[in-house]
Amino acid sequence: MKRKVAIFDIDGTVFRSSLLIELVEVLIDEGIFKSEARNLFVREKRKWQDRQGDYESYIMAVVRAFEKHIVGVKYGDFMDASKIVVSRERDSVYRYTRDLLEDLNRKGYYMLAISQSPKALLDIFCKRLGFDKVYGRIYEIGSTDKFTGKITDIHLIGNKANIVKRVIEKEGLDLKGSIGVGDTEGDISFLELVEEPICFNPNSILLRHARINDWKVVVERKDVVYEL
Repeated sequence: MKRKVAIFDIDGTVFRSSLLIELVEVLIDEGIFKSEARNLFVREKRKWQDRQGDYESYIMAVVRAFEKHIVGVKYGDFMDASKIVVSRERDSVYRYTRDLLEDLNRKGYYMLAISQSPKALLDIFCKRLGFDKVYGRIYEIGSTDKFTGKITDIHLIGNKANIVKRVIEKEGLDLKGSIGVGDTEGDISFLELVEEPICFNPNSILLRHARINDWKVVVERKDVVYEL
């Protein structure tokens, strides 16, 4: 019998923040990134915190800061910073998705994580959560063991549905009884593939899509979990 598959986005879905945001802050605090890196996203962060801007603008500013300042950084320094992030934040997960992960692991599901955060960081964070396979952004390392700033196979991570199809074929999995959990429109492509799509703390675009398609919407706020 083929194993059923469960697909999870990580940032904002399992982890209660963004792993990339936490990583950039640590890289700056540890002196691996110049302090000026924070200037590239601090305005968008404040606008989002004051509800005058949107989260997407904030996170994209962080991405730009990371991709600019990662050039020339040693892989070892990056991994040291990643370990600090996971050590601090490993329990900063949502109760709903944490419990769902535990239940699906007990039932023998093939657990697949797909995120836009750096894969090397995701590998550490996702290990204790029981994931069988993790996909994230892979940043190229040059001959001197330093990052070049280039992203490897960006075409693959850019379409989460293609990743799911690739893993299902390679691993011989079954979409019957499959579950997918995401929080933004970037997750729609794989949510459309599964039998039970779950929109968890969705942004406005995903929420509209969920209502049109009658998808399950779950919100966790403080110590309350409820369906819309």
